[in-house]
Amino acid sequence: MEITKELLLSAYMQGIFPMAESADAEDVFWVDPDERGIFPLDKFHVPKKLARKIRSEPFDVRINTAFRDVMLKCAEPTKNIERQNTWINDLILERYVELHELGYAHSVECWQDDKLVGGLYGVSLNGAFCGESMFHDVTDASKIALVYLVARLKVGGYELLDTQFVTDHLSQFGAIEIPRAEYHEKLKQALELDQADFYSLSEDADGSTILQSVTQTS
Repeated sequence: MEITKELLLSAYMQGIFPMAESADAEDVFWVDPDERGIFPLDKFHVPKKLARKIRSEPFDVRINTAFRDVMLKCAEPTKNIERQNTWINDLILERYVELHELGYAHSVECWQDDKLVGGLYGVSLNGAFCGESMFHDVTDASKIALVYLVARLKVGGYELLDTQFVTDHLSQFGAIEIPRAEYHEKLKQALELDQADFYSLSEDADGSTILQSVTQTS
């Protein structure tokens, strides 16, 4: 079966996403987990230490300036046991870049001295944002990108942030697992929101503004 951008969007609207066995794989398989990871946006948690770092603004946080580069960095294997091998192959790379060019996929990027040092990307459909992957080359860069994303989603009126799976890294921010049927219902409700706006939050928002937008800190 040919994987087109139209098929990819249709799959996301049904709660299904693709993965590849490895970077060298020529095709993908489709995933609809029994237990789905999400962030309840009203309960997102920012640890105190990270909040202090966000207020100090160690990174220049940008939106959609290096989408392909973020994907390529996310595809690199890491020493982290949770991602020693990539599930992003050339087919996935090209199709998501197409979604980005059409306005359906976005990246949140952390830059330091004009070097991309962390970030994440995902697919946006009405009031749902489906997070795909994140990376960091500098401590806390991916975490800060996540906080900036949540602030953007809350200000923009989103209802659902899908994380696919829950890791220890994500659970510290409040990620939880819910049954597939419950996820599909939440997705259906989020897709009915046609007023959600990824760009409602100013790209010039400072760290304090970001934290105020997220609101839940401890």
